[in-house]
Amino acid sequence: MSGPASPSLPDLAASGLPFALIARDDRTVEVLTGSVVDVDLLADIPLTGASGAPNEVLALVPFRQVRERGFECHDDGAPLRCLIVENRASLPRDEALSQLPTSAVPLDGPGFDIADEEYADIVRRVISDEIGRGEGANFVIRRDFTAGVSTDAATAALTWFRALLEHERGAYWTFAVVTPGHVAVGASPEAHVSARDGVVTMNPISGTFRHPAGGATPETLSEFLRSTKETEELFMVVDEELKMMSAVCSDGGRITGPHLKEMSRLTHTEYVLRGRSKLDPRDILRETMFAPTVTGSPMQNACTVITRHETTPRGYYSGVAALFTPRETLAAGEATHDLDAPILIRTAYLQDGRLRVPVGATLVRHSDPYGEVGETHGKAAGVLGAIGAVPRDTEAESAAARSEVIDEDAPAAAPRRLADDPAIAELLASRNGRLAEFWLNPQGSGEPGSFQGRSALVVDAEDRFTTMLAHQLRHLGLEVEISPWSEVTDAQIDAAELLVTGPGPGDPRDASSPRIRRMREVVARRRAAGRPLLAVCLSHQILADTFGIDLAPLDAPHQGLQKSVDVFGVPASIGFYNTFTARVPAGTTRVREAEVAADASGDVYALRGPGFASVQGHLESILSRDGMTTLQRLVEQALAPVPA
Repeated sequence: MSGPASPSLPDLAASGLPFALIARDDRTVEVLTGSVVDVDLLADIPLTGASGAPNEVLALVPFRQVRERGFECHDDGAPLRCLIVENRASLPRDEALSQLPTSAVPLDGPGFDIADEEYADIVRRVISDEIGRGEGANFVIRRDFTAGVSTDAATAALTWFRALLEHERGAYWTFAVVTPGHVAVGASPEAHVSARDGVVTMNPISGTFRHPAGGATPETLSEFLRSTKETEELFMVVDEELKMMSAVCSDGGRITGPHLKEMSRLTHTEYVLRGRSKLDPRDILRETMFAPTVTGSPMQNACTVITRHETTPRGYYSGVAALFTPRETLAAGEATHDLDAPILIRTAYLQDGRLRVPVGATLVRHSDPYGEVGETHGKAAGVLGAIGAVPRDTEAESAAARSEVIDEDAPAAAPRRLADDPAIAELLASRNGRLAEFWLNPQGSGEPGSFQGRSALVVDAEDRFTTMLAHQLRHLGLEVEISPWSEVTDAQIDAAELLVTGPGPGDPRDASSPRIRRMREVVARRRAAGRPLLAVCLSHQILADTFGIDLAPLDAPHQGLQKSVDVFGVPASIGFYNTFTARVPAGTTRVREAEVAADASGDVYALRGPGFASVQGHLESILSRDGMTTLQRLVEQALAPVPA
């Protein structure tokens, strides 16, 4: 696949052939050329050529591919476009810069498609109508910066690529992909998923600190790192990506961090998640469509909420650029290709003479509408400033450049990062004191779990927290299967040794919802049979309702909230993702055969009785420091023999 010589970039652009430029470090620009094919499904990505030899493929995966998982979206028909790499070359970064054009690309009529005040109104509606009604913990709603462009598309791509190389730092990929009728140029800070030598890595980034004029300092960054809103926003997206890791990795995934992602105008906080998998990289990509940092959580309902509040399709925004590279050595049963897939954010798209730069803000219960408006401006500024659509903060760039000089006489300057400041490092490290050790520590095979030889069926009510819950149950020794609420049969419900009814979005009182109706049927059938049952979150509320316990909305949503609660005499630090609660009169400790664990206000945190147990919180969440011990206690309760 390697060409005999490095290509001339202007000649490449003039040729009219499809190509891609990728900078994954600060030294080299990869130049990929080949042929383009559009396919329907991720499974159709042509990793093998007609001769049987492996292909290297760069795929642009649009947001509409979430339909493969049965999720909703505005379908614009954006193709799953594959560049089958026939020639690959590398250019030193300085040589590439010397070949790239410098003249600015004129823009006609630039501006956001949604006005600031209108976007602020959308934020208010999402907080009240979606988060406030239990539809999820957080949602990302986008707006687009648009303009007309008369410059030749390939020339514009080279110009913008050069600008991003020069003016945007800290990107995971800086890239330009030029294919017939479509150009994508960006500097994505976020690796969504990679798979190398059987190790899967995800890199959730959340929390956005916009650098003040003159650049960021430890003092200004410290205030941001102490923000409850920003901290909880990151924890929520880590939880959501751990759901995906638990689905594709045999060991569930371990988190490391937090770290800082320092860029020219913005600094983000991030974690790194790693686990092992033997899945085909296309299957890994399908199971992780798409990052909660650009959609929300729970993922399936986030897509529905996006469809309600975004009036136009996303195109490639929040999809991925996926590079599938043949592996040089293979062990039996291993995938044939490695995968490297950054999220398509901080990206400019050019099609039919129109520039589009989509950006979104993560909306949570703490969100300030005008703060989220400012976040969209800040996220767009890195790309727009580089390409000349908005003024560059030259003072900040100069400060950043100066900060990278440690020894002016040294032949190569080492960067001085804000993360190296002791106070900043301490603030970052302190965040892990709130998290569950289970997900921070290696999860090797260890000793057999206490429930070895027993089994459980987990019913998924459209929240893939069930994948994390299943992983923890397996860690306790159980053999576990997961079945969606829409597919589980009465025969499965009756046959399960332990039935675990899972969490999900929505109002537990909503009898018009087919999902809520079915979960009510599942819980009622299992209770009537007197067979072991563990109910979590939404299902806990449904179980409480069978005892005549009132259900009510909370005064403020507990989405991503960590609380210390009493669970039958034992204090437990648990993460909560609920908008509704089961509620008893203050002081109530029993309702019929159910023992009740509730706080002073009467909000019910757990129930237990002969053959059943339930919990309002998410014991599987990274916020549940006492999650595993509490889960073991509740499973023991559910599986305990029922007195005759």
